[in-house]
Amino acid sequence: MDRFLFLTFDGLSRGAVYAAFALALVLIWRAARIVNFAQGAMAVATAYVAYSVADATGSYWIGFLVAVVAGLLLGAGVERVVMRFVDHSSPLNGVVVALGLVLIIQGVLGMIYGNEFRPAAAPFSRDAFEIGGVALLSRYDLFVFGAVGAVVVLLTLLFTRTPTGLRMRAAAFAPDVSRLLGVPVGGMLTLGWALAAAVGSLAGMLVIPTELGLHPTAMDIVFISAFTAAVLGGLDSPIGAVLGGLIVGLLLSYISGYLGATVAPMAVLALLVVVLLSRPDGLFARSKARTA
Repeated sequence: MDRFLFLTFDGLSRGAVYAAFALALVLIWRAARIVNFAQGAMAVATAYVAYSVADATGSYWIGFLVAVVAGLLLGAGVERVVMRFVDHSSPLNGVVVALGLVLIIQGVLGMIYGNEFRPAAAPFSRDAFEIGGVALLSRYDLFVFGAVGAVVVLLTLLFTRTPTGLRMRAAAFAPDVSRLLGVPVGGMLTLGWALAAAVGSLAGMLVIPTELGLHPTAMDIVFISAFTAAVLGGLDSPIGAVLGGLIVGLLLSYISGYLGATVAPMAVLALLVVVLLSRPDGLFARSKARTA
C-alpha cells in the first residue's frame, strides 16, 4: 500500500507536467489544425537559454522567466517566419515542416552547447515529505502542481473572460467570418503559437530537472507522453488534455514501479494506438472534431 501511494503521487506530479505540455499541443491544434511536432525541441531550446541566463545571473527565477518569454518570442517567430508559408492543402505538409524544425533546432543546440547531458538543478528540494512513513510529495512536486494549476486557470480566464480570448476562439473556429467582422485572424494565430510555445517552455523547465538533464533531445520521450495525453483527452479539449496528462502520468508511474522503467515507453505507445483505433477524437471530446 505504501508503494502504491508513493507511485500515485509521483504519477500525478509527472502527469501535471504532461498535462501542461499536452495543453500546449491543444492550443496549436485549436488555432491552426496542426500538431506541432517541434514543440519539444522548442522547449529544450528555451531551457538552454534559461539555464545560460541562470548561470550568468546566479538566479534560477530570472532564467525561468526568460524561458517563458523566449517561448513566446520563439513561438511567434516560428509562426510568422515558417508556418505561415506552409501549404495547408495537405495535413502532412505541416507535419513535415515541424519535423524539419526539430532536426534544425536539435542540430543547432548540439553545435552551440554540445551533445553531453548537462545538470539542470531544481529550485526546490526533491526529497519527498513522509506522512506515516510513506513518502508522498516533495517541495518541487508542490511547485509543479502550483505552476500547472496557475497556467490552467489563466488560460481558462483568457479564453472565457477576455475579448482577446474570444477573438482567438472565433479566429480558430470561423476564420473567414472573423475576418469579415474585423478580427485580425493572422495576429490571433500568431498569439496562439506564442502562448502554446510559452506553455511548452514552462513545461520543459518543470520536467527537465526530473530527467537526466539538459540535452538537445531531452524532451523527445516527454513529447511522446504529452502527445499521447493530448490524443487521449482529445486534441480539441483543453480539459481533456489535463485529464489525459494525469492519466498518462499515473500509467507511467505504475508500470515503471511494478514492471520496470523499460516497459513504460511501450505502454504509452500501446495506449496511443488503442485510443487512435477505438476513439480517435479522444475520450473526453464532447463532439466530433471540426475539420479544416
